[in-house]
Amino acid sequence: MKSGLLRRAMRPSAWQGRAVPDAAAILGAIAVPVVVLDAEDRFRSANAAAEQFFQTSIASLSQMGLADLLPPDSRIFAVIAQVRHLDARVSDHDLTLDSPRLSRRGVTVHAAPLPELPGGVVLTLQDGSTAQMLDRQLNFRGAARGASAMAAMLAHEVKNPLSGIRGAAQLLEQSAANDGDRELCQLVQDETDRIRDLVDRFDMFSERPVELGPVNIHQVLDHVRRIAATGFAAHLRLAEDYDPSLPPVWGNRDLLVQILLNLVKNAAEAVDPLAGEIVLTTAYHHGVRIAVPGSPDRVHLPLQISVRDNGPGIADEIRGTLFEPFVSTKRGGQGLGLALVAKLVADQGGLIECDSRPGRTVFRLSMPTPPPGSFGTAQ
Repeated sequence: MKSGLLRRAMRPSAWQGRAVPDAAAILGAIAVPVVVLDAEDRFRSANAAAEQFFQTSIASLSQMGLADLLPPDSRIFAVIAQVRHLDARVSDHDLTLDSPRLSRRGVTVHAAPLPELPGGVVLTLQDGSTAQMLDRQLNFRGAARGASAMAAMLAHEVKNPLSGIRGAAQLLEQSAANDGDRELCQLVQDETDRIRDLVDRFDMFSERPVELGPVNIHQVLDHVRRIAATGFAAHLRLAEDYDPSLPPVWGNRDLLVQILLNLVKNAAEAVDPLAGEIVLTTAYHHGVRIAVPGSPDRVHLPLQISVRDNGPGIADEIRGTLFEPFVSTKRGGQGLGLALVAKLVADQGGLIECDSRPGRTVFRLSMPTPPPGSFGTAQ
């Protein structure tokens, strides 16, 4: 009875002549990705949120099928098949949609049959990767704060005694009776210098004010590319995929150069020396809004800068802690480079995330645009 009343209430006549938006307008306004597939899993309809989710225009989606975006063993095809078999709604959670063209994790899929289209299925896709990314970013910022506290402690508690140890070793070397003793004294000095250098590297994590302004990210990327092409990545293929209409990034040019050089150098060390490829990309997406600590404001991060390589990928066991201090994929690595990258990105109000599988690793920065009323030309 109630369902019948609800259906009658939803009829246009129940709204006493008021204008009712058509279904296409309502679908386009929904913030959750919604697509309609026909019996052959080809896209028949999609809203604007789906365009962003698949990172493909609606015009392109209309010429494609779901199999053009995802491998046939993806769990989403099993969900669609179950909907058609049961002629009922089916939901699945925590799906990974991964392919060369798409990488989404933690996706919830709601699928339902569409009686008006034989074999048709309506998919609603809820992307949980954004929430996971924000959780990871909070962890990265916590790790950076922990590293900052450790830097201050090390500078105060370690560097002063090190000076005394080195001085004592120099005095002992002057009065050493034989070459063996002098060699041991020199060893003490060398190890003391090594520890001092490590402490100096931690000093980079200390809290310092960051001057922000509009930055032309393509000029930054071109600068990084030239450095890489004439140095550590001279033997690799460096490609670009830029959105020329991208507005300036709100950040610090020197820090962005440092961040991207670190990421490109890591990629160059990870790929095959003969068949390695690094791709630098920029894109504009609606992004996410994050709360600013201590403020009711929420920051929009629509600018995405990515460094992609075709290396072997990052092991699952360290992916979740990749940006924490002392976590490294390199033999003999100290695990401070990516921890510093995470801190520098956070200092500029941005987010960093990593998607990795064999043959495709992407480090993606999400950065803000200049706030309203900001002045000055892009750096």
